[in-house]
Amino acid sequence: MFQTYQLAIPSWDLSLRLVWQDGQLARLAFEPLAAGKGIATSQLPSPSESPSDGTPDTLREKLERYFAGGTADFRDVPVKLDWATPFQREVYEVCRAIPWGERRTYGELARLVGRSQAARAVGNAMKTNRVPIVIPCHRVVPAGGGLGGFSAP
Repeated sequence: MFQTYQLAIPSWDLSLRLVWQDGQLARLAFEPLAAGKGIATSQLPSPSESPSDGTPDTLREKLERYFAGGTADFRDVPVKLDWATPFQREVYEVCRAIPWGERRTYGELARLVGRSQAARAVGNAMKTNRVPIVIPCHRVVPAGGGLGGFSAP
């Protein structure tokens, strides 16, 4: 069963769509806020409407702190990766371990998963990341610095 929630981030003119399946985050998508309204069409539920483990509320609090400029550790957020290949799952696990404020190159991640020649495949894994921020693909950059040209869907 899917549960879909919206979280408005007015200071960024942004809404986040969070899709939960089987108690795990299956998708996090960025969407513009409703034109001129400053709010999303729906909000995350109150704690009484959330699953008993409180995961959506915990994630909401972390995302609000993150978008307000604070630090947030998303490594404890359960993520549904049944769509990912075994290689992508390994890459995502290593990516999730990158500490806040640090970055790694595509090549470093490739070496960490034992595939030193697979930097481009790591970039493609970042491109297909369905839960950006929670799997911090923005912390993975080309060896020469700058932006890598890979973007989560």
